[in-house]
Amino acid sequence: MSLVKWKDKDIYDPWADLSSLQEEINNLFKVTNAPSTTGLFDRNVSPAIDVVETDESLTIICELPGMDENEIDVSITANTLTIKGEKKELFDGKKGKYFKRETWSGGFQRTLSLPADIDSSAVEAHLEEGILKVNLPKKEEAKPKQISVQVH
Repeated sequence: MSLVKWKDKDIYDPWADLSSLQEEINNLFKVTNAPSTTGLFDRNVSPAIDVVETDESLTIICELPGMDENEIDVSITANTLTIKGEKKELFDGKKGKYFKRETWSGGFQRTLSLPADIDSSAVEAHLEEGILKVNLPKKEEAKPKQISVQVH
């Protein structure tokens, strides 16, 4: 014989209402990983980037697998770097459907604010094996200088 807590269904349970409310709030803020089709700036996926700083420059490393250089646009305007492009769909859907999908496709845009000490006239961008590297050299006055101390 086991003991079971007796519960009358006709008695009001305030915790049941709170649990229901919590579930509704969780559903309201549920984020899916599927790309949105509502517009360029509404997308919840975009290529991942890293920014590496050295004494000489900043390097932006952006993952763009499966893309050609003519599908990518890199520009700088007033200390703002913009990387945008259109990633093609890898599967045309003619002979099947997705069983599972983790890749993304469509238009994207990444915009980064740059420090004022970047020499925008010497920026270079290279795409190799799906990795875009944008080298942003610092202006000479921003680079650290070694000053020797003289003893008299």
